[in-house]
Amino acid sequence: MNMIQAYLDHAETKTAVFEFFVRKLPPRRGFLMAAGLEQALQFLENLHFSTEEIEWLASTRRFEKSLLDRLSDFRFTGDVHAVPEGRIFFANEPILRITAPMPQAQLVETRLINLLHFQTLIASKAARMVLAAPGRLMVDFGLRRAHGAEAGLLAARASYIAGFAGTATMLAEQAFGIPTYGTMAHSFVEAYDSELAAFESFAQSRPKNLTLLIDTYDTEAAARKVVMLAPRLAARGITIAAVRLDSGDLIPLARSVRRILDDGGLSRVSIFASGGLDEDYVAEIVRAGAPIDGFGIGTSLTTSSDVPALDCAYKLQEYAGQPRRKRSSGKATWPGRKQVWRRYGPDGRFDRAVSGHFHGWLVPLRESRDLLGNPVFQDAEIGGLQSVDVVPFVVGDGETEHHHIDFDPEHGTFLSPEQQCCSPDGYRG
Repeated sequence: MNMIQAYLDHAETKTAVFEFFVRKLPPRRGFLMAAGLEQALQFLENLHFSTEEIEWLASTRRFEKSLLDRLSDFRFTGDVHAVPEGRIFFANEPILRITAPMPQAQLVETRLINLLHFQTLIASKAARMVLAAPGRLMVDFGLRRAHGAEAGLLAARASYIAGFAGTATMLAEQAFGIPTYGTMAHSFVEAYDSELAAFESFAQSRPKNLTLLIDTYDTEAAARKVVMLAPRLAARGITIAAVRLDSGDLIPLARSVRRILDDGGLSRVSIFASGGLDEDYVAEIVRAGAPIDGFGIGTSLTTSSDVPALDCAYKLQEYAGQPRRKRSSGKATWPGRKQVWRRYGPDGRFDRAVSGHFHGWLVPLRESRDLLGNPVFQDAEIGGLQSVDVVPFVVGDGETEHHHIDFDPEHGTFLSPEQQCCSPDGYRG
């Protein structure tokens, strides 16, 4: 608010261009995935100040009438360009551009960073997990340890964009139409005098997509109880869809449970695992060939535990028609608004990722596509939120870029295509 007041005092209200980007990739990240655009657009569309908020600001006696009057009828009137959600991007590639009068563009900075940073962080983490276990069911289990209710809800959305099949957070189904998956907790089993009684009661009440948690006491013994119970349930038209393992050494345990189920005629019953999983453990399970068909990922997903924050920024790139730049050591920026291009080889794989000055490319569009590839930035119209509906990618879908990102199991890293770029700290233009 201090800056907005100063801008108004000195009539610095000309058009400004800000861009949101990540300065550098964190350790063990070969790429990032853009997410959070829909919430960013909703924020810009709905931003206003209530009478109570204006009265409170006035009561602080820190701001002039010029600012209070401006805020009382505030509406965002600028333009937004953005990289579509679910797209891969790299360091120093902008994923959002705001073009608006300086006071407006400055005012929205903090919330835009908040929304884009978090969902991009979680989508990027979720993408690693999906790529570590291609073809496996991946479900978000992370609400209870997320850093707040909003974070848990938006993590469900971000992970769905990255390829998760769904979430255990029911509000995400209501808010975003994301499929929900529910099982049972150990407390349900403990509430009954016998494990078998708990299984049977739960099956009678929740027969659809029935998943039984079998590690409360003795996992192998519980698997045998499932085999014993299955015919009784089948007689009532109830089919056991899966069993869940939530503890122990999952690789040998899954093999043992699979053998018990198969020997009992339950070869179609899936094994679903949860409990302290991350992409490294998931990759280890897959490499070992353990018969686990799906994973519920919690804390490591919704907190992005190995990389809990990105070095991201929202910086002024142009003001009053003139390029602007920051020269701070380690935080220098390229001046001017940018465009990002992607070029693909004949086999459909990534060939090159290029970022360039928007005004510096004096090449006709058709020719620029041949030289540079497809431009990534698109109009993101306020009120046109249907353009950014949640559409998760599927590994192996030839129409997306995501299946061309390689996983190195030996080092636990995800490799991205070579990027032709240099650091803005070395720019002397």
